[in-house]
Amino acid sequence: MIRYLGSTKNLVGCVGGLLGVLLHLTGAVGGVWPVVVAGLYAVGALLAPPEKIRLVPVDAVTEAGLLHAELDELVREVGAQSSRVPEPAVAAVGRIGAVLGDLLARHEALAANPDLRHTVVRLARTDLPLSVQTYLNLPWWFAVKQRAGGEPSPGEELVTQLGLLEAEAHRLAERVYAADVNQQADHTRYLRDRDPDNQP
Repeated sequence: MIRYLGSTKNLVGCVGGLLGVLLHLTGAVGGVWPVVVAGLYAVGALLAPPEKIRLVPVDAVTEAGLLHAELDELVREVGAQSSRVPEPAVAAVGRIGAVLGDLLARHEALAANPDLRHTVVRLARTDLPLSVQTYLNLPWWFAVKQRAGGEPSPGEELVTQLGLLEAEAHRLAERVYAADVNQQADHTRYLRDRDPDNQP
C-alpha cells in the first residue's frame, strides 16, 4: 500500500483528480464533480507509465518478507477504515491477506515455479492494493451510494472484486500445496497397505 501511494500511477492519478476539482471550482462540471474526479484519477492511473524494472534481482526470501509487511499494512489500514468499508470487504481482505501470507512463506515452492511466483506477487502487490485504494480514494458518501439504472455501487464493486481475488488466491494455494496433498495421500495409502486388517 505504501509502495502504491508513492508510485507513478498514484501520483498521475492524483494530478487527474486535482484537475477534476479545479474543473468543479471553475464551474465547468456541476453536481457530478465527484464522478469526474474519480474518473480522471482512474484515467491518470491507467495511462501512467509503469514503474521502472529493477535490474538488481531480489531473492525470494527478501521479496516475500517485503510483500508480507505490505500485506499486513494493507489489512491494518482496511481495519482502521472499517467504518467506511463494507463489512464483507473488510473480512475478505483479511482472508486474502492470510492466504497470500501463507503462500509467501513457501519460498522454495515459489522459487521453483517463476510463473506461480509472478502470479502471487502480482496479486499481493498490485491487484489487491489497487482494488482497495481505488475504493478508498472515493468520498465515503459516494462510495456507498446506489447508482442509477441498477448499476452496482462502488462498495458492491469492491466486494465483487475481492471475491474474485479470493477465489484466485485459493486456486494458487491449491497449486502450491499440491505436492503436500499428494504426499499426504501417499502416506495414507502406505498406512492402509501396512494394516493387517486391510490385507486380502
